Amino acid sequence: MNPSPPTIVLAPDSYKESLTAREVCEAMERGFRDAFPDATYVHVPMADGGEGTLQSLVDARGGSVADHVVTGPLGTPVTAQLGLTGDTAVIEMASASGLPLVAPADRDPRVTTTRGTGELILAALDAGIRHVVLGIGGSATNDGGSGLARALGVHFLDAAGADLPEGGAALAQLDRIDTSGVDPRVADLTIDVACDVDNPLCGRDGASAIYGPQKGATPAVVVELDQALAHYADVVERDLGRAVRDVPGAGAAGGLGAGLLAFTRARLRPGVDIVVEQTGLKDAVASADLVVTGEGRVDGQTRHGKTPAGVARVARAHGVPVVGIAGCLGDGADDLVGDVFDVLVPILTRLAPLDAVLADGATNVERTARAIGRALALGQSLATTRPRENLR
Repeated sequence: MNPSPPTIVLAPDSYKESLTAREVCEAMERGFRDAFPDATYVHVPMADGGEGTLQSLVDARGGSVADHVVTGPLGTPVTAQLGLTGDTAVIEMASASGLPLVAPADRDPRVTTTRGTGELILAALDAGIRHVVLGIGGSATNDGGSGLARALGVHFLDAAGADLPEGGAALAQLDRIDTSGVDPRVADLTIDVACDVDNPLCGRDGASAIYGPQKGATPAVVVELDQALAHYADVVERDLGRAVRDVPGAGAAGGLGAGLLAFTRARLRPGVDIVVEQTGLKDAVASADLVVTGEGRVDGQTRHGKTPAGVARVARAHGVPVVGIAGCLGDGADDLVGDVFDVLVPILTRLAPLDAVLADGATNVERTARAIGRALALGQSLATTRPRENLR
């Protein structure tokens, strides 16, 4: 009796600047179908909470993406995206408050704001949403999430009772926080925050010291911002009764983690865990014979919260073998074979300029998947071949 066709779950991350996660799934299936034409292929586009999370969740759950004009990091309008997938909205704060939105010469974390990210949350509320998945990587800001809170109706007042200017530096003048104008719908909103760092809000490992310099902060500005956020944390604790200064992840995205904890019902969670939950990956893997994952680069850091390691963890919990297909391999990649992947293969077959490599991503993924599929089919054939008679 011939074995029934296998079920193969395809759960890669995107290949940055080359393919979305959905496009990687499609290329993988084309390759594997050469060896397993009758297999059942289940596409689960993945991400780790960073760039590409919105598109992956929308693709995986059959949602939609809408553009919204919001306040950019420097106060000027930008067009950002809001994903809607059933009862959940997906937001990448970088699309509204991200570093790429600010030209290098204009980067000043003393004045940049997260207000636009808060405006996306308001748009989700207007759409009837009560659950948000929020990826907070890639920020241009260091305002402790005060801009986001302003969008939701919070007022940050100085000693004269006037609203403070936007930005983290102004928080040094914070006298009190007025939450009487907060949109009442916020009380019923749950936010799962994809947060893969454990930095506190302040100090040598805090938001300003660790992430401020890449956003344009000089050493003097780092000190200024750190002191402002420390004062902000004190006022938050006094006025709201929430101690956020030392919570792991409070310093993420220039203190946005702290602001979300202070002003919303937010939970800081590993990004890949959120995506695994939202995509239904565990249910898909439970009935699979093989799981295939991957991303643009796999190296020794992959095991620390990256998508392929998260997918592999789910597969191993169900006793399903895992194949990794990577754009390229970095230092430490070989150490992942055995405890993360059963097989790990890069897609590049020749040296080429980066532009050509990125343009050929789909072809290279398909070719590699085809080769892996043929090898697996050969292995099956050898395993069922009758042993040869001993000719001696």
